[in-house]
Amino acid sequence: MLRKLLLVTVFVILASVIFAAPITLYIWQGAGTTFTKTLQDLCNQYTALNPNVKVDVLYTGSYHDTLTKTISAVQGGNPPDLVMIYDVGTQVMMDSGVVIPIQDMIDKDPSFDINTIIPAARNYYSYNGKLYSMPFNSSNPVIYYNKNLFEKAGLNPNDPPTTFDQFIADAQKLTVKDSSGNTVQYGFTFGTAEPIAWFFEQFLAVQNALYLNNNNGRTGRADKAVFDSPAGVRVLDFFNTMVQNGSAINAGAGWDNAESLFLSQRAAMLIDTTGDITMMLQGAGNKFNVGVMFLPHPSGVPYGGVIVGGASLWMLNTHNTQREQAAWDLLKFLESADAQSQWSAATGYFPINRNSIIKLLYQGYYAQNPEFLVAVLQLLMSTPDAATSGALSGAMPDIRTAVSDAFSNVFSKSMTADQALQQAQNQADKDLANYNSLY
Repeated sequence: MLRKLLLVTVFVILASVIFAAPITLYIWQGAGTTFTKTLQDLCNQYTALNPNVKVDVLYTGSYHDTLTKTISAVQGGNPPDLVMIYDVGTQVMMDSGVVIPIQDMIDKDPSFDINTIIPAARNYYSYNGKLYSMPFNSSNPVIYYNKNLFEKAGLNPNDPPTTFDQFIADAQKLTVKDSSGNTVQYGFTFGTAEPIAWFFEQFLAVQNALYLNNNNGRTGRADKAVFDSPAGVRVLDFFNTMVQNGSAINAGAGWDNAESLFLSQRAAMLIDTTGDITMMLQGAGNKFNVGVMFLPHPSGVPYGGVIVGGASLWMLNTHNTQREQAAWDLLKFLESADAQSQWSAATGYFPINRNSIIKLLYQGYYAQNPEFLVAVLQLLMSTPDAATSGALSGAMPDIRTAVSDAFSNVFSKSMTADQALQQAQNQADKDLANYNSLY
């Protein structure tokens, strides 16, 4: 107890002198160029309160690129103070030995209440009860839909589909062909490669099914994939049914093409991240009304929920006590209710501070912007367990490639869903073995 009191006292003393000399903090982010200004604006607000601290936000490429550059920067002895790492980079960062676990800072700082972080976000970035990074730009996938096209097809825009079967039926009703038999409007569209691999993980969680053994790597290091299951087959069959009957268009790798198809009204429904809600609403403008719905689920299967996606902010060990304390103080500011409210409204990422959600609710923000509420509710209504906590392994980026290949094999009719998942799972097991051999 005495040791803990001494640590707290030292922390308070350090915090009180942290801003005695000018400090420049560097944040690397990989969410996209459009988010740099929003994050920088928040940091500028912090700087206004703490004039001796300057914060530079730098876009360092994709999430994968940012992770790679971070490793190189650490090896070169010039790491950033805070870095935004995507969800599946969590185990790599934990194993790296170059981070300062957020829990270590919280344990020394009695002013911070960890319970302000919503449980779903806290669970994903924790292991054995220890929080390793600060959830920040958190998201989950939703279905965006064109309310005007729903009405035109005789569907109720206020009663969107909730099951796989209903969704498939509605996608067919929303598909339109011209007099020559060419499809001019598809019922559904999606991006492949990284997006569809992420959607696969989410749809497993919706069915409360695991992706990796050892409770998704949460009760021990995962060494086997378990997604070649009835739940996994249902997900591939769900997408493939619409591809084969012509009601869905595979927009190709990445996010942009699928989003363009939706915003140009060539597709009536789109699966995408909640982090793009603001962009979707602005893109639709006065051309059509955008609706947002929960992910559908298979009939007769117990509902689990969704997994927190997006990224979190990690503190790197710069071996400079003042910079590290300043970085922690900045992190607390970015997690605050006011900052999270601003971040959510500007981007579409949901607030990870529960007080921010309550504040926005009481202010009437969600009543005026119900699209943003869907993302929050979908997460808060999810069952908190291993399935919805997400898969934890440093091999996840490679495994996502194998899963994406499985979808391609099914769409091309070269494999059945079960055959494709067997092949992907075999590759995933090799990826897990290769990664685990490093540790």
